[in-house]
Amino acid sequence: MEDRDDPYADPEVEARWFAEQRNDVLDYLMQEGVSHGGVPEAPAWSASPYVSVWRVGSVKTPATVGWWAICGDCPCDYVSAADASNPREAIKAIASLWQEKAAFMARGETHPTFVIGLGESDEELAPLLSSRAELLLEWVEDDDAWGDES
Repeated sequence: MEDRDDPYADPEVEARWFAEQRNDVLDYLMQEGVSHGGVPEAPAWSASPYVSVWRVGSVKTPATVGWWAICGDCPCDYVSAADASNPREAIKAIASLWQEKAAFMARGETHPTFVIGLGESDEELAPLLSSRAELLLEWVEDDDAWGDES
């Protein structure tokens, strides 16, 4: 039965959101200089309109996933498929990195291996990043959120 209170239960509304998210992922990957073998029209997993996880094709091994990208009501980010074999593992890997990064940001320190944003308001943004990471990790632990997708 369709949920009349949820506009994303309408396939057309959700398809528009997917298209917007896909464009955001493509723009982000371009800004990051990531060469890839394409991004499908639909995400590998989503909780519309909050977050979507996308397969990003490998250039080295066509027809395989090279990266997983996340987009939505959170920063766009990506992780190597070597670190995650499915969307659930990708979210766990990204959220764990965000928790680590948020701790560095809160202390006013630079993370040794990656950046998020420009660093101008790290202490202010640390709690936001941390809360997004916590929410994502709650979804990772919720088997009902995954069905056959994990």
